[in-house]
Amino acid sequence: MQDTIALITRYYAAFNASDTEAMIACLAPDVAHHVNEGAIRVGHDAFRAFCAHMDHCYSENLTDIVVMASEDGFRAAAEFMVNGTYLQTDEGLPEARGQTYCLPAGGFFSVENGQITRVVTYYNLADWTAQVSA
Repeated sequence: MQDTIALITRYYAAFNASDTEAMIACLAPDVAHHVNEGAIRVGHDAFRAFCAHMDHCYSENLTDIVVMASEDGFRAAAEFMVNGTYLQTDEGLPEARGQTYCLPAGGFFSVENGQITRVVTYYNLADWTAQVSA
């Protein structure tokens, strides 16, 4: 359990450092990345492409991160606040004008052999849309 909590904590520390490669170092090669309101992306290349897109459109920092894990360490969850700036208009979303937002979010993970095999991210898209549209 503690190793899993440390792994997820490293993953989010890498996110906050904008270090995609350090995030990927936490992931299994065939990781399944379940994106909020989007398709499942599989593997490091798909994850890397997703991160590049997100870095182009958004600047985000996570705070108030709480990580929990099952006793066997095979499942984990995290709750946090996303503090962001909308930099470039993302397809199908409102126009970006440098709006800021603060959004509660969560992540769910599967872990095997010390690597994350599944990442699921959830947040309220309607809340985000309202914040950047105000």
